[in-house]
Amino acid sequence: MRIPQVGLNGWDTQWQALGLGPDELRVYEALLDAPGHPTRTALAQSLGLTARRVAKALDHLAGHGFTQPARGAAGLPAAVAPSTALRSLIHLRQAEILHRSAELEELTGSVDRIAAQLLSSVNTPRAIGIETVRGGAAIGARVASLLVSASEEVALLDRPPYATSQPDGMPAPLDVAEPVRRGVRVRVAVDREGLSFQGRARGLGDLAVQGVQIRVGTDLPTKLITVDRRVTLLPPTDAADPTASALVVSDSLLSNALVPLFEAVWERAVPIGSVTHDRITDEDRELLTMLASGLKDEAMARRLDIHVHTVRRRITRLMHALNAETRFQAGVQAALRGWLTV
Repeated sequence: MRIPQVGLNGWDTQWQALGLGPDELRVYEALLDAPGHPTRTALAQSLGLTARRVAKALDHLAGHGFTQPARGAAGLPAAVAPSTALRSLIHLRQAEILHRSAELEELTGSVDRIAAQLLSSVNTPRAIGIETVRGGAAIGARVASLLVSASEEVALLDRPPYATSQPDGMPAPLDVAEPVRRGVRVRVAVDREGLSFQGRARGLGDLAVQGVQIRVGTDLPTKLITVDRRVTLLPPTDAADPTASALVVSDSLLSNALVPLFEAVWERAVPIGSVTHDRITDEDRELLTMLASGLKDEAMARRLDIHVHTVRRRITRLMHALNAETRFQAGVQAALRGWLTV
């Protein structure tokens, strides 16, 4: 029995998503094919792999539940049926996600409390790696300096309310594409609520084209910017308040809570790509993004400055193109194909 190979966008990618690599796939296929390899050495020779690589692959397969222990000391383990192994592993991953969700909820409830305690009780914040920055101009300058200092990674949680530079409430833009041009990895998790601002989806799409990795989530717990996993800035809740304060944290104890907080949000958010721009118009891409963000037809029509019936006709056409029976399916398919603007 052979598992079909469907290229980098198919089974290979799904196999890697399970935490297994090409060696594990080849060894697992060999175990499924026939029990004609009495020893690990024989199996390694038949696959053209070293005995060490085969042993490592077997260990990984056993750890993921794809094999059962060998009966003899020198024998090979038996392959578990693919459907059984995959279902068991998926259930395990689901349990892990629930556990991470519980951890995220706990972290969410503690971030604002910790920040408030630090602001009220720290007398010499710089001495323990916590700095208070007051005022919009000073906070903006500090954010800019952090972005410039990044050498490996920038991670950002973005949610309303924003400090407004325009009457319609659009957030003042950060030049997060500049670190990308220097080879720095930039990841931005955006709260879905923020997509309701006119032109917001298109602006984030421009960043995605420039190499910024963007995901969309719901109910993000806080705003933050983390640079190189060593320093984190917690912006004020109301950035429009001229007397607002931000925290810059480089203390390892608190940073060890904030970095996992970002990672937990990032794992739960929906990845949005922009890899097939030639297959869809910019207008349809923006419409799909607003659809995926949960906006009503009337709201989308206002944002696009078209009649609501036109919006519905375009959605129907796009659902047909995506082979989707529901709007939810259309949003998922558009995200997987990289048809969204953020």
